[in-house]
Order: sequence, then structure tokens, then C-alpha cells
Amino acid sequence: MPILHCTVHRIDKKPDGQPAQLHLREGELSASQALENLLADLNDSYNAKPNKAWGYFHEESGAYPFSGWLTSYLGQESTFAAFSAKACEQLKTLMEESNLAVGGHVLFAHYKQGMSDYLVIALLHHSDGVTVTEQLEVASARHLDLGQLHLAARINLSEWQQNKKSKQYISFIRGRNGKKVSDYFRDFIGCQEGVDAPEETRTLLKAFSDFVEEEALDNDSAREKTQTLVDYAQSQSRQGQAVALDELSGLLNEEQPKAFYDYIRNKDYGLAPEIPADKRTLQQFRRFTGRAQGLSISFEAHLLGEMIEFDESGDRLIIRGIPTQLRDQLKRR
Repeated sequence: MPILHCTVHRIDKKPDGQPAQLHLREGELSASQALENLLADLNDSYNAKPNKAWGYFHEESGAYPFSGWLTSYLGQESTFAAFSAKACEQLKTLMEESNLAVGGHVLFAHYKQGMSDYLVIALLHHSDGVTVTEQLEVASARHLDLGQLHLAARINLSEWQQNKKSKQYISFIRGRNGKKVSDYFRDFIGCQEGVDAPEETRTLLKAFSDFVEEEALDNDSAREKTQTLVDYAQSQSRQGQAVALDELSGLLNEEQPKAFYDYIRNKDYGLAPEIPADKRTLQQFRRFTGRAQGLSISFEAHLLGEMIEFDESGDRLIIRGIPTQLRDQLKRR
């Protein structure tokens, strides 16, 4: 993951309505192993976030100037340091308009991954911890807490520049449970949501289920292909990459690598060639789960119709082949 440019600034701001203070770094951060480790850990933490949204830039305007500054930087009309400073000044202004906003260190990093260029912007906070010194003393220590990453965005610069029709080259962390705390950060980037990842994933899974039914696959083949789809999609999600339908199609059938891809195109499910995968939706596709009044049930989806039967009219599940350990417990009872 070559880091092309990277810098960090600090915004001091408390959620009390008081003015924020901006502390700009002069110049960029020097390359180091610590910086590489930080960016790798940041990407891992970002990729693991389940509450991300995907979108694209608003048209550049006074309200959304970020994309214009980014265009100037990429066109070598300004330096990375100057671009990040302008952006951070805008972020400070929006923070002051949001009483709930809290300051922190703002990291800007332009890096390459594979054949694509990315820009990540993240608001980082410290946590207090402890360490053991070389003198074997226990001492206080402060560290960047990447596990508490709540405000961050990642822009696929290559896709933005090369695919003008794309509506998913920006991803950002969405506030949980409909909270508006992160709205100012989305407005800072100038991003509007363009792709609903859970809905796109549900459409993909619906297309896959229709494909399996139309191909009349036996249970073992259907189970194997389901596992292949979920494993691939989850792997892409962990790496922060989209699901490529043509690549998935090849994994599902090496002898006819275009079969599933052509099926999706011919049936017109409305899916783009690449879609962001939603991990929660994928997990629900693999298993059925339920919990209520001391009862907890969880089983793999492929068992429905084989070991497990759902009687909808009687509102009951019929389980065949009870696990030995459970059967023994029931007998003792």
C-alpha cells in the first residue's frame, strides 16, 4: 500500500458551542514504518465498520467546495498540504455549526492499493491506557483508538476520474440508529448517497436464489455455491473492495464462468457490474436466527426443507435429526 502523500492536523472542539481552534501541520508526514502501520490499521478498522454508506460528490458549489479543491490538487494546481489545510478549515467551520461535534486529529492520506488511487480522511481520537516501561514500571500511555472510528470517508480517486457515471466511488461511516452527529462530516466531503448497499446485496442474493432454482441444482451444489458467494463477498468487504459480478460468476462455475453474470444481465435485475456488499445482509442469508422468551434458534439456511420444516399455518418448526447432545439432555430431563 504505497503512501503517496499524508498529513495530519488537529481541531480542538468541545460539544459546548464554543469556537473551535485549528492547528495546521506545516508540510507532509515523512514516510515511516509507524505511518504505514497506522494506515494499515486504519483501513482494517474502516473496512470492518458495518454502518457504511456509498455515494458520489454533489456538484461543486460554495456549499460543497471539497471536490473542487481535490480536483486542483490532483491537477497539480496546489500541493497536498495546501489542499488538506483548506479542507480542514472547512471542516472546522462545519464543526462549529454542529454543537455535538467533537474535535480530534484529522488524517489525510493519498495512497495506492492495487491499480487504484485512494484518499482517506479520518477524525482520530486518543484513549488513555497503560504500558510497562523498559524499567518494568507500569505507566500511563495515550494511543490512537482506531476501534472508536466514527467519522471517516474513503474516495476511490481512480473510479471518480475514470467513471463519470459511478455513484459509489465514495464510502463513509453513517451515523448509527439514524443519528445526525455525522451529517456535518458527510456535508464536509460533499457527498450524497447513491447506492444502498443492503438493498443491492439483497438484490444480488435474490438473483442468486432465482438462478439456483432455474438451474435446478441439487442441494449439495446449491450449498457449495452459496458458500462460495458468501465467502467471496465477505472477503471483498473485509478488504474494502466491491463485489465484481463477473469475477463472482467465474468462481461459481469455472466451466461456464459467464453463466451467472449473463443470467443477471438478461433478467435485468438493475445491478451495476460492481456493488458494495453488506455484511449483515450476507450473514442473514447464510443463517436463520431468532430469539424470544428464553428460546434461541439458529440454523444454516440450506437445512430448511431438509432437516427443518416450517409449518406456516401452524406457526411451528419441525426439526428432524436432533443433535445428539441436545437429545441426551432432553432424555435426562
